[in-house]
Amino acid sequence: MASQKCKAHTTRLFKTLKRIPASWYPAILVCAVWLLQPAASLALEASSLLSRISAQDALLVASPDGHIIYKKNETRKCIPASTLKILTALAAIHHLGTSYRFQTEFYQDPEQNLKVKGYGDPLLISEVWQKIAQALAARIQGFKDLILDDTYFVHDIRIPGVGDSTNPYDAPNGALCANFNTFFFKRDDTGRMISAEPQTPLTPFALERLRLLGSNDGRYTICHNGHDAARYAGELLAYFLKEKGKAGQGEVRVGMVDPGDRLVYTYHSIFTLGQALKKMFEFSSNFMANQILIALGAYVHGPPGTLAKGVRVLNDYAREVLHLNDIEIADGSGISRKNRLSALDMFAILKRFEPHRALLVREGQVFYKSGTLRGVKTRAGYIEGRSGNPYYFIIFLNSSHADIDSILDCVTKSLDHG
Repeated sequence: MASQKCKAHTTRLFKTLKRIPASWYPAILVCAVWLLQPAASLALEASSLLSRISAQDALLVASPDGHIIYKKNETRKCIPASTLKILTALAAIHHLGTSYRFQTEFYQDPEQNLKVKGYGDPLLISEVWQKIAQALAARIQGFKDLILDDTYFVHDIRIPGVGDSTNPYDAPNGALCANFNTFFFKRDDTGRMISAEPQTPLTPFALERLRLLGSNDGRYTICHNGHDAARYAGELLAYFLKEKGKAGQGEVRVGMVDPGDRLVYTYHSIFTLGQALKKMFEFSSNFMANQILIALGAYVHGPPGTLAKGVRVLNDYAREVLHLNDIEIADGSGISRKNRLSALDMFAILKRFEPHRALLVREGQVFYKSGTLRGVKTRAGYIEGRSGNPYYFIIFLNSSHADIDSILDCVTKSLDHG
């Protein structure tokens, strides 16, 4: 039956061609070549693009309606590096909402000690501690010891892939932190260590650690566990309170809030979760990603926050909401080489994240998150189409020396032609 229809269509085509003057044939041929040129060019670009993806790499490009345009090794489990932060952000938005704000509580006990209880706020920077000190100064007459309660997280969290170096990406996580648990210093003309940030004083704890480092000017992490992180935060607060005329009479130490203590102030972050996530993506902050992950674990499964609880939240979200059953998650930032996702897995994540794509870094028509580990280069995100609707792309280079920028450029040009 199909063969008979084909013969009939062919017969009608030849009859139509017979009615066209022979002098028109060259023009018809030119038009046909012109019409077929974009398709031929697109096919050539696709072939060139896919040839640059090795057997250990993966690529997927899809149209705004979810139709896959290019794919290679799309089911292969790859190291996602920092593109994993998109999943962490997505799970946080799901459970907390973009308008959620972290909080930090302040109490006084019967002995007039001032107590600070942290809940994992990743953006307790110097300017914030100054605002907190101003608010507290209006609420307290004075205080004895400054006691730091960091029990909302376990105090010694080990993130796979995070080492004991002084690099900022090895900064520890904790329930009560300051300045991403890093310090930026320089030396004056006499060689004396001073703060490189006018808003951040050089506290005794920071100075002690920096002297031990003996390093050149720069930003360093000055602690490697939650208790030390809390101590640094406490010293900053004590400094700013003294500036406000509320100097402590005792010491800065770790302790706990007790049931009989009086709540005097609750600081609600000036940053929403959405704003915090945008900063996390902008600076690709591993500290912020894992801080949010651990706080999320405590929120969903109860304190204290642990890495295992946070990872459980990601796995449950991936399975129950995204229907991804065989991903491997070791942390929330992508710093661990134990993380494994396929390009298809990331495609499911990107489809769900699409309403929030403006949180990602933007360059021209591309919204993206990149990732880099030794021997690993990744990028995932969206390319705005002419209609305003985004195309999806995932590039996982896990053992390739290919230039990821030129691959993405090739993808973008092919979509311009398509």
